[in-house]
Amino acid sequence: MRPTLRQMQYLIAIAETGKFGDAARLVNVSQPSLSAQVAEMEAGLGVALVERSRRGAMLTPAGEELVRRARIILREVEDLKAVAKLGRTELSGRLRLGVLPTIGPYLLPQATGDLRARFPALRLSVREERTIDLDEHLQAGLFDTVISTPEDHPDTEYAHLFTERLYACAPPEDALAEGDGPIQLEHLSGRELLTLGEGHRLSAIAQNIAAAAGAAVSSEYEGTSLDAIRLMSQMGAGVAILPSLYALSEARRDRGMNIRLIDHPIARRDIALIWRDTSPLATSLHSLSACLQKASAKLLEREAKG
Repeated sequence: MRPTLRQMQYLIAIAETGKFGDAARLVNVSQPSLSAQVAEMEAGLGVALVERSRRGAMLTPAGEELVRRARIILREVEDLKAVAKLGRTELSGRLRLGVLPTIGPYLLPQATGDLRARFPALRLSVREERTIDLDEHLQAGLFDTVISTPEDHPDTEYAHLFTERLYACAPPEDALAEGDGPIQLEHLSGRELLTLGEGHRLSAIAQNIAAAAGAAVSSEYEGTSLDAIRLMSQMGAGVAILPSLYALSEARRDRGMNIRLIDHPIARRDIALIWRDTSPLATSLHSLSACLQKASAKLLEREAKG
């Protein structure tokens, strides 16, 4: 019996999560259904693919090789679907978009109106993930395109959307909270910096800032969201490193929030719309990027004026 595409998706989910329950949630099925499908695939192939234990699920050598090949197959299938989309109106139907959690909630609502007007038949399916996961899932064919940092996605093509500068948000009692102009790296010397956990480009940039400024990234707290590190900063845990879209959006809502631009070339990141270099949607995605560029420009108007 040949493995089905769905069975291959289930096995890949197990490889990514290491647990049957987490894998089932990832692909939106019940755990018994996922387990039964994997067992059926193993029986059909006549080989064990998963080593099951109380601690979780680990792939056998045969399972690892099947996952490697299954990723290629599923990616080709998704590209085949994309080719079919081109036979209809431009960017119609469902487009699976992966996006950084530090970008999506601020950029996408601003872009919604233009996207609906430009692509009335388009239905976006959006999922927020860490940088490292966006790349893996883009290459596996789970996303048609992602909004992320291009240097973290080798062997892809992209359209630049905007360059995002970074801000420092200090505790109320810190001297950094008293001014409102840009700061230099030396102003962060000796400070404890707060950022997101591993797997995010923002974390790597914060590490670079700390090294150049003579500061340190907190080893006691790694945020799971920008709201979390901002809250920890306000409680006195350190100086939060925040990207433009978030910092400017939140400062507009919270007049008591003091943010100061970090005036240095390393305190920034490029954001792009990224797709596989084999994607047949490339031409249409350039049109999509134009809408996103327009939306980001509106959000960053305040920064440009300052």
